[in-house]
Amino acid sequence: MPLLIVLLGVLILIFLIVKLKLNTFVSLVVTSFIIALCLQIPVAKIPTAIETGIGGQLGHLAIIFGFGSMLGQLVSDAGGGYRIATTLINKFGRRWIQVAVILASFIIGLALFFEVGLVVVLPIIFIIARELDMPLMYLGIPMAATLNVCHAFLPPHPAPTAITDILGATLGHVLLLGIIVAIPTIIISGPVFNYFLHKVYPSVYRKDVDISVLGEYKEFKLEETPGFGISVLTAMMPVILIAVATICSFVLSKTNPVNQFIQFVGAPDAAMLLSLLFAIWTMGLARSEKMSEISKSMTTSVKQIAMMLLIIGGGAFKEVLVEGGISKYVSTLFSGTSISPILAAWLITALLRVSLGSSTVSSMTAAGLIAPMAAHMSPTMSALMVLSIGAGSVFCDHVNDAGFWMIKEYFGLSLKETLLSWSTLTSVLSPAGLASVWVLSLIIA
Repeated sequence: MPLLIVLLGVLILIFLIVKLKLNTFVSLVVTSFIIALCLQIPVAKIPTAIETGIGGQLGHLAIIFGFGSMLGQLVSDAGGGYRIATTLINKFGRRWIQVAVILASFIIGLALFFEVGLVVVLPIIFIIARELDMPLMYLGIPMAATLNVCHAFLPPHPAPTAITDILGATLGHVLLLGIIVAIPTIIISGPVFNYFLHKVYPSVYRKDVDISVLGEYKEFKLEETPGFGISVLTAMMPVILIAVATICSFVLSKTNPVNQFIQFVGAPDAAMLLSLLFAIWTMGLARSEKMSEISKSMTTSVKQIAMMLLIIGGGAFKEVLVEGGISKYVSTLFSGTSISPILAAWLITALLRVSLGSSTVSSMTAAGLIAPMAAHMSPTMSALMVLSIGAGSVFCDHVNDAGFWMIKEYFGLSLKETLLSWSTLTSVLSPAGLASVWVLSLIIA
């Protein structure tokens, strides 16, 4: 019966989002109320559970998401992303152009969400492809794969950060292990997949894609953009601070004053605040930008993620599943089998992803279901579970996700071509990520 109730909840959520086109956040709250009643949670406790789920989830993560979005917007508006991409591409040359695209996309992808990263990097890719007389898809595959991997695995992106909080993992562990897992995943879903797709389905590798599909986009003169080094440092500052703090927590004593200071600076909230202040200087004030314009960019970034914040805050569904005993039931069910927790986490998330379309909603729901399973795990294993869910959350991107349609329009593909290229790519990327997590677990867990 508990599993039937979970299935009912998922079906209601799919119906509201896919069929009725109801706002995702509203759909989550409506589903939470219905499932709470089905689980016979006392009526008086239902509003409290939903409020706890939303408030508890959002309170800790709002700073990370908000400041992260502002930082990314400042880097983008100043031309930092343009500088990073063009410098690396020019440096590596035609022969290693895919490596340059991956590095540029990875650095930019750390600071920007997947959809925003596409908008920032694509105009550069268009121009480079035209100058080198290459098909856009040849450069687009490694770019989109890299941005998607960053979105799925690496904090401070919404889903991995939220899952880390739900499973009680350490953000620094997730970040360091996520970077390790990202490397083979990007190689497999980027250059390797690119090679085989070109062999099997060469018709998508066209050179006549029209750049006008991007609409209006900001053009930069290279000499007017921030320097390459400062752009990279600004984009990667949160990652650097959190990673250094995590490494020092292993090698220095907890009572060491230097380590205590590093842990304070590298705490996620403090790291994001310091990184944002650094970006305000490097991407704004140091370039003689007015504070009013800098603040305008920051306000724009918050407007762009407002709905994402509500969806992430939609921990209401997760809280109802916990309050109603579903999470404990699912955990007990899997603990009685020989299936790996890493595989179980991936399977649940992948099924939800294919059904719901949203990687964020599917990963949050899956995390709520398996949270008790991760409660007694080591910090390393909890971090690996986060990455496993991240891998499942990008499985088989198709027509029920906005990212699918962005790829279709930007690359000038037909529906069939998008399904055979992009949906196939994400169907390779996701199990490649799972395999990378599993191999890493054999080595370190």
